[in-house]
Amino acid sequence: MQISMYAMSVEQIVSGLTQLNTLLAKGAAFAETKKLEPGVLENARLAPDMFHLIRQVHLCCDIPKNGVARLADSTPPKFDDTETTLAELQTRVTRTIDYLQTLSPGSINGTEDKQITVSLRTRTLELKGLPFLQKWVLPNFYFHLTTAYNVLRHNGVDVGKNDFLGAV
Repeated sequence: MQISMYAMSVEQIVSGLTQLNTLLAKGAAFAETKKLEPGVLENARLAPDMFHLIRQVHLCCDIPKNGVARLADSTPPKFDDTETTLAELQTRVTRTIDYLQTLSPGSINGTEDKQITVSLRTRTLELKGLPFLQKWVLPNFYFHLTTAYNVLRHNGVDVGKNDFLGAV
């Protein structure tokens, strides 16, 4: 049996986003327990030249939302990047999950050879569907998901590998 583009994209990403909401909920509980000032976790970063947690979550949502939409010939919802709290970030993650779940397997399966072109700031990506998913969408998604996890962990939130992986 071959794995489908839908299973590799929507199913994987929804699972990761679900765990991101778990991580953010733990972050919110931690901030409340420790009586942290609003914005402390949200604006935390691992290094001065890295994006803060808010931006990591934005990218964790936008890259797969827009990437999978390209595969499915769908217009993804536009998010305004106005979130400032962990609760607002959780809502954004949930909205992303909700959108991805509107896409049918039939709209994504069979797109392995579809030509995808994405204009970036410094270059243009031109890939077929499968390499686009394997080399751009999923690595970027997992990079920002892992970084969000690491920002929370680095700042004392009690999260571990099982919080990242979820039920396997």
